[in-house]
Amino acid sequence: MQTIQYPLQLDTHTTRIIEAGQGPAVMFVHGLGARADRWRGTVERMAAHGYRAIAWDLHGHGFASKEPDGPADVPSLAAALWQILDRLSIGDVVLVGTSLGAHIAAYAACEQPGRVGGIAMVGALGVVPIPQATAEAIRRNVQAASREQILAKLRFVIIDPAQVPNSLVEEEWRINNAPGALAAFGRLGDYLADGIARDYVAERLAALFPPHRLLLVWGAQDAAVPLAVGEECRMALGNPDLCLIERAGHAPYYEQPEAFDAAMLRFIAHCHAGP
Repeated sequence: MQTIQYPLQLDTHTTRIIEAGQGPAVMFVHGLGARADRWRGTVERMAAHGYRAIAWDLHGHGFASKEPDGPADVPSLAAALWQILDRLSIGDVVLVGTSLGAHIAAYAACEQPGRVGGIAMVGALGVVPIPQATAEAIRRNVQAASREQILAKLRFVIIDPAQVPNSLVEEEWRINNAPGALAAFGRLGDYLADGIARDYVAERLAALFPPHRLLLVWGAQDAAVPLAVGEECRMALGNPDLCLIERAGHAPYYEQPEAFDAAMLRFIAHCHAGP
């Protein structure tokens, strides 16, 4: 299944799309400091199973543009998500987000629930309140820019050192030190520390989506957003399934793709089958 990537102009900035396949649509949303490439393998595998799979770079990340006044909060990034789907002429969709991307996906789903078959949230931030100390730590860590600091960050979220080769560290360092990137990360970090409380989404999400249209996925060894947060999310959302992936940290889709894909394919097929 051939994968393509291309720029897409939005109202406030340009993003980069990674896309493969045809069929019912699934959109993947990355987290703070990451980029669409983290989903590339997942996109290709979902396409092979008959889905139109799409990932995109958040403003300031990856190969998206990095204007100083670009979107830097969850409501603005959720609006960008809908702009992308509209420009790609996609109506109904299943949303899959990781970390901050899970919050963006959930917030977007609450804005246009009739278009969303289901939401899968992986190591989710922002569904339930974030401890202030955690938010402050994220704000500090997102500004780490040296090769050594980036290696440490990657090994914090990916538990198997063999999955953090030097080539990944070098690529991460070059992309995350592109002009404007650190400033964009900083604005999002400030939002996490100072403004995210107004946009927590669990109450709205639980009112709009029954538990069978929600899925929580957690790496069993996630140190960035511990499993206790996943349990709190499950309680707040009416007890949806919580899929625990062993031998994985904060990026189970990257670390254990076979187990992640199995859970995701079951959920996506259920969502696209209807109520």
